[in-house]
Amino acid sequence: MVYVISKSGKPLMPTKRYAKVRILLKEKKAKVVQRKPFTIQLLYETKEYTQPISLGIDSGYTYIGFSAITEKEELISGEVELLSGISERLKQRAMYRRQRRSRLRYRKPRFDNRIRPEGWLAPSIQHKYDTHIRFIEKLKKILPITDITIEVANFDTHKLKNPNISGIDYQEGEQQGFFNLREYILHRDGHKCQVCGAEDVPLEVHHVGYWKRDRSNRPANLVAVCTKCHLPKNHQRNGKLWGLKPINKGFKEATFMSTIRWRLVNEFDCKHTYGYITKSRRIELGLDKSHANDAFVIAGGENQERADMINFKQIRRNNRSLEKFYDAKYLDTRIGKKASGKELSSGRKVRNKSFNDENLRQYRGHKISKGRRSIRTKRYFYQPNDLVKYDGKIYIVKGTHNKGTRVILKETGKSVKADKLEPYKFMSGLVAI
Repeated sequence: MVYVISKSGKPLMPTKRYAKVRILLKEKKAKVVQRKPFTIQLLYETKEYTQPISLGIDSGYTYIGFSAITEKEELISGEVELLSGISERLKQRAMYRRQRRSRLRYRKPRFDNRIRPEGWLAPSIQHKYDTHIRFIEKLKKILPITDITIEVANFDTHKLKNPNISGIDYQEGEQQGFFNLREYILHRDGHKCQVCGAEDVPLEVHHVGYWKRDRSNRPANLVAVCTKCHLPKNHQRNGKLWGLKPINKGFKEATFMSTIRWRLVNEFDCKHTYGYITKSRRIELGLDKSHANDAFVIAGGENQERADMINFKQIRRNNRSLEKFYDAKYLDTRIGKKASGKELSSGRKVRNKSFNDENLRQYRGHKISKGRRSIRTKRYFYQPNDLVKYDGKIYIVKGTHNKGTRVILKETGKSVKADKLEPYKFMSGLVAI
């Protein structure tokens, strides 16, 4: 399917007349706007007749399903994978900002003069909400959409945890009667280490999902761990704590959908439907469960000819952190392999020496590289995941070094001069994959 835009920028009906498209491009009567989905813009005046097109959106926290149909066929369909890890980046930004501002001797206090405007959303939710709007507007630029239907949902998170909850139980949560969250976690776990089973030892509260950037303080994501298990080495990949999963799944998706369900509908002044209606209709049509199929049903699809799926992925545009720290590397004398200074630490965590772990500094052999701070002075032309041409082949950029003058290719690990590369595709923002 080739999507067409008029000379004035108005979207027209897409076409499957590929020979006609090739002739227009060859005769300079049209130009390519984007390659995927393949879109051209006409360079001459033409009539702007269009047909009714219905767009169905299966909104979600991690994925967005979309499908646009006419009476006879589906014009576009697919899924969008949304960017994750926003909360972690906000915490990192706050850490850098706090450290930077602490260096100012006389800084006017501004901690109590922030007013949240009406309709304020948490930044992580606002970002996903804005992405929904931006993607729908992106589709409206290449298709003359006349009708939009969005699936909304409202979840009772208390009932998801306890189906029998009712009445006053909504006010009396699982932590009722406990002084704080730590006391509740230790009581729930029987004052026992959940990794090694040790009792009558000092315990700490550990975030189970830290390895997948889940550091929320919900009880299901916290467990009691003894000080001997709660060590930096056990937080590394292949350590005792790496890969542990929370007791119960979180409710980020449910909270997000409950928060924005009417905002999207009001933003576009469009129709809405519910998940149970979509599910029953999809089963009637004999379609598999997927976000694209749900969107097809939401749009009102029945027996239309289906289009090939186009999947999009949202990729981070830029890392604004200018300073990074790289740990020193040593030769581990026990195994003869390279290890970081953090992995071969002294084992000292607090002033109380009885809590110390084994001193691993004794195994530090020859220092391979010193620890260093790297400060980036500008944004480099090539970013990670960009596609580049080198020696007639397509490669993925792993990273840049030497102040952006050299690029490391992911497939070969080879460092190449940036001047010898030709950009093929910049992978940032909403990218078709």
